[in-house]
Amino acid sequence: MAAPSHNHANYQARLDYIQGLLRDHFGLSNENISETKITPIQYEADFPFKYNNFVYHLKFPVDISDGLRNAGGRRRLEQPGCVPIPAGSREFIMRLSNPDAEGMHQETRVQNGVAILTLASAALRHIKPSVVPRVFGWGGASQGCLGWILQDLMPGVPLDAVFSPTASLDQKSGILGQMAVILKALQDYPLPESIEGWGGLTFDSSGAIVSASMPNVGAGPWSSLENSYRGRLNVALDRADKNPYLQGWRPNGIRDRVDDFIKRGLSAQFSELTSRQERAIIHADFSKLFFNEITLPPPSTDMKVKASDNLLYDPATGLVTALLDYDFSSILHPAYEFFRSFAPNGGRFTGWVADSDPEGQELAALRRAKLTGEFPSPLPTPVETRNGPGVDWELAQAWENELQRLNVKRPSTIQGINKLADVDELLGSLTPWRLINTDFLRMNTDEGQRMAVRRMSEEQLVAVLDHLGF
Repeated sequence: MAAPSHNHANYQARLDYIQGLLRDHFGLSNENISETKITPIQYEADFPFKYNNFVYHLKFPVDISDGLRNAGGRRRLEQPGCVPIPAGSREFIMRLSNPDAEGMHQETRVQNGVAILTLASAALRHIKPSVVPRVFGWGGASQGCLGWILQDLMPGVPLDAVFSPTASLDQKSGILGQMAVILKALQDYPLPESIEGWGGLTFDSSGAIVSASMPNVGAGPWSSLENSYRGRLNVALDRADKNPYLQGWRPNGIRDRVDDFIKRGLSAQFSELTSRQERAIIHADFSKLFFNEITLPPPSTDMKVKASDNLLYDPATGLVTALLDYDFSSILHPAYEFFRSFAPNGGRFTGWVADSDPEGQELAALRRAKLTGEFPSPLPTPVETRNGPGVDWELAQAWENELQRLNVKRPSTIQGINKLADVDELLGSLTPWRLINTDFLRMNTDEGQRMAVRRMSEEQLVAVLDHLGF
């Protein structure tokens, strides 16, 4: 086993912190606290990347439905986004925000998650039993204090089993149909008038949900979709400026081309997006059903990293039982869900793709199919990639069929999405993950490999700029 990671360094300190919360906010005795079972969920001591959150299953020896209280137990907490703890409740989920999570800004991170959970709960209230965890208490991050959320322990297991190679297409389509129901409800939900911008959310002094910065960007809110991308492009360039390998993309005159696009070309990319004023609840991490494993660089090439799924289901009934983890959620255009929630080998709608090799040609063909809503017949054979087969054409077509059946807003119905996706592709190209992520760099110390990634990243960025005409 590899040496314990950064995550494990504060393992005991986090358990102590949770016990402190139980003492301060529940008034539990030391005996009851010692008898409370605190079990990490989906946690590996040697996981190489920093967890965004640390998630725990809490099992109390006593009923805690009396509710949370202020520190010291002086009075009952009444927080926006929370519901009373049901009588007889003894099992919960506690989420602790990792203050060192890569790219996450703490100021309104918990507030954003709770606000989105509140909206999602209302949007999906017609689905019974509820698939959205109820929130019973939370605390925002501050100096010396971890952000936390106490919420429902949801039933079900991750989707990995049903999307195994042995599962039938009918089984998979049954889940995809339920996903489409959830996605449509999130798209159609009318937002409160208090939410005026694009970006993240928080609560004002009266408890109303209002616009705020995006926790995974550290900027916003913005007055329009175009301004959200303008702001995020500038944030990405700031990150590139601070990166010794990217050097702000100034070598070879690339930065000048990017700046020129932002100044002269960005607005035109939104001119054909007739729905650019539309906003929706965006989960942005919906499901890993189309997710390929990541092969880590030497010396860890024998290690595969695969994220857990945020959809739970009941194997006995085949029903989706929960949509979890709202860490990357925001209020943006409905198209954004298709840019982020699914991986490019089947679910995601990508920006322009160079089709100079078989893998690129396959992704370009998938993009055309999603843009038109018409898939080739017969379906192509998946192209082999370093992580296994490429596009799962059967699954991708089944997903499209379910979206069409329920008239969900999707790439083929969003006029101008292709140009918006190109802007999103440029945004991603400015901060290549393998050169930005500190954990990945720590594992890949070979300068030759890093520079090779740098060259490939520049080629990709230049190709996107060429396509945009800048």
